[in-house]
Amino acid sequence: MLFDLRGRGRRRTVQVIYLSLALLMGGGLVLFGIGGGTNGGLFDAIGGGGGSSANVDAVFQKRLDTYNQRLKANPQDPAALLGLTNLRAANASVGENYNQTQQAYTAKGLAELSAASASWQRYLATNPAKPDVDTASRMVQAYGPLGLKQYDKAVAALEMVIARRKETANLYAQLAILAAGAKQDRKSTLAEAKALALTPKAQRKQLKSAIDLQKSQLTVQQPAQASG
Repeated sequence: MLFDLRGRGRRRTVQVIYLSLALLMGGGLVLFGIGGGTNGGLFDAIGGGGGSSANVDAVFQKRLDTYNQRLKANPQDPAALLGLTNLRAANASVGENYNQTQQAYTAKGLAELSAASASWQRYLATNPAKPDVDTASRMVQAYGPLGLKQYDKAVAALEMVIARRKETANLYAQLAILAAGAKQDRKSTLAEAKALALTPKAQRKQLKSAIDLQKSQLTVQQPAQASG
């Protein structure tokens, strides 16, 4: 057997590593949170808890107008820029913006992600001392392989997340994969080494195989879209 499953603690370890491998091997929806509720959906972004599609659209438009009005008065309002970023990114994965059957953003969804990117970059241009980690996590998704495919920006956002959260093998595995997509080879190699160091020795081979597979898939994709 590959694993000895005797003992509750050991079974738990195996479950965790298999889950991590599943996330890596599956990529997309779970690893990078695309189309799911990893960082909350539109209702989280607008502060709602449910309702009809028409109600969601109305609340979205009201919140969008509010942020735009605030930014018209103060183009560098960091709270408004963050709010706008999260609103646009969340809206990208609902309704006609996201094809649930194909598990892919539509052209309208990608346009929403581009709008989120624009406001996120404006926020970063204000030079915040501690960039908002939750929004950074959402933008890792937006820039990821099922999103805008802007891997250099995904790497930058993920590094903000890593700087503020507990180090885990999964975070560094993601960084290794995204850095490979961005052709940042040294960073990818170092991140992979860190991910493996944080993984139990018996599972490192499987983790490395999963990372290598994801790297190969990203590096053969079409070039990233123009930055927005």
